[in-house]
Parts: sequence; structure tokens; C-alpha cells
Amino acid sequence: MAKKKTQKTNAIRLLEQKKIPFTVSEYAFSDEHMGAKSTAKELGVEESSIFKTLVVVGNKTGPLVAVVPGDKELDLKKIAKVSGNKKVEMLPQRELEPLTGYIHGGCSPVGMKKQLPTFFAKEAENLELFHCSAGQRGLQLNINPSDLVKLLRASFVDITVE
Repeated sequence: MAKKKTQKTNAIRLLEQKKIPFTVSEYAFSDEHMGAKSTAKELGVEESSIFKTLVVVGNKTGPLVAVVPGDKELDLKKIAKVSGNKKVEMLPQRELEPLTGYIHGGCSPVGMKKQLPTFFAKEAENLELFHCSAGQRGLQLNINPSDLVKLLRASFVDITVE
């Protein structure tokens, strides 16, 4: 039987173009089971190694990207402070695809329509490998977070709820 070829997303194309090492994991998903916990279970990894890509809007900066561990919650006050905003709020879901090119459950920090200021939770800083969306539901990038931070000109910061 022929091996099924993984569909190339904008994230995958950009990483290949920049020659950044990564692998892709495919997994089954459903609308009912679409969080970090079920993704971790499908991939057989710890939930803390699955990072979710969240888009927020700052009152001064506009849209920002936060990449946080699947077992943690984004602290809106902390990301507001590190991004130079007085307050931030989650981007309404209906605005996600027009802004990023990605849908809920398949939003990658890499390959968005426009590169947005990006902040990675400090929990990723010392990891050799973590998992984040490859830009499509059912696809995860397995990649060194420091490589992504360098590519996206992002930073590791304290942005999760204690």
C-alpha cells in the first residue's frame, strides 16, 4: 500500500523553505475532541508538550499571538504587560481565519497571512522538542521551540496562569 502523503500547509512550506528541521504527526480529530488533551492522547505524548496557538487583541498593538502549553491557561494580564498593552482580549473566533488564514483547532504560529507579534510561554524555552499545530486540524509540527522563536522573531515570556 502506498504511503499517504501529508498535505503541505503554509506552515510546512515556510519551514521547508527556511530549512528548519521538523517532523509532522497526523492524528484523528473530531469537533468534540479537539483540545490539547485529546491531541496528546492521540499522539501518545504529555499534554504539557502540546502547545496551543492563541490570538489575542491588544488595546494598543492590535492582534498578537500567544503560544502556551496545552495544560496551562493564558494569563491575559501578563501578555498585556509584556506586549505593551493595558489590556488584551481573545480574538473572536469568526475573525481568526480572515486574519491568520487558519481555522480554530488548526492555527499554527508559523505561516499566518501576516506575521504578528508572537510570544511563547517560558515553559517552552528549555524543551528540545514540542508540538504545535501545522496549520490544519489533525496535523502537528514536532519542532524545537527555539527554532520557531528565532524564525518568528518572538520571545519566551511568562504568560501563563500560575
